[in-house]
Amino acid sequence: MFVLIAGGGRTGARLANLLINQDYKVRLIENRRELLGHLHQELPTEVIYEGHPVDPSVLEAAGAREAHVIAAVTSNDPINLALCYLAKTMFEVPRTIARVNNPNNAWLFGDKFKVDVALNSADVLAHLIQEEMSLGDMMTLFKIRRGRYSVVEEKVPAGARGIGVQLKDMDLAEHCVIAAIIRDGEMTLPRGDSTLQADDEIIAVASTEGVKKLADLLAFPVYPVRNGKKE
Repeated sequence: MFVLIAGGGRTGARLANLLINQDYKVRLIENRRELLGHLHQELPTEVIYEGHPVDPSVLEAAGAREAHVIAAVTSNDPINLALCYLAKTMFEVPRTIARVNNPNNAWLFGDKFKVDVALNSADVLAHLIQEEMSLGDMMTLFKIRRGRYSVVEEKVPAGARGIGVQLKDMDLAEHCVIAAIIRDGEMTLPRGDSTLQADDEIIAVASTEGVKKLADLLAFPVYPVRNGKKE
């Protein structure tokens, strides 16, 4: 897959490195002199194209007509929008991804400017914090199907509501599949009549709703305590 990145700041440089390490074909466009020196130290020279990202001649030279994805991750929202529009209308790039710098501009990042995926860092951070607060000690290992499902891991705390309940009676079937139970260092494949014990570690695949249901079943019986007082 060929990914064309516009913007050589921390986000663009990091993304380029990650994709190169996964054997993607990558080109990165940047015109700011103060960044180009750092980029040449971090990335192979052939990856970097100097020029303004919304200059059609620069996009042409960087290979926009062959790109499968364009990631517009500059720190300028108008540039990111213009780039997505050009990518779709002039170069027929199949997929456009744009960084939203100012949350007030998020409403612009849609079909009108040919943005397929808008990444609003403020919203992403807020949702991550909210998720961590609501899921307690549950750890999200990774997400699949474009984030629709999560593979999660959690250790069952003493007193959790789900202890002793057969899996088939947990009302999780449509939302969550418990793939493994690790007990005393041994992994078992659960069945419908399997039950959880304190200190079990579980691995599950769940939708957003399923993650919430599972977190509720495995939550600590009391809220965290700070300075000797219950929160």
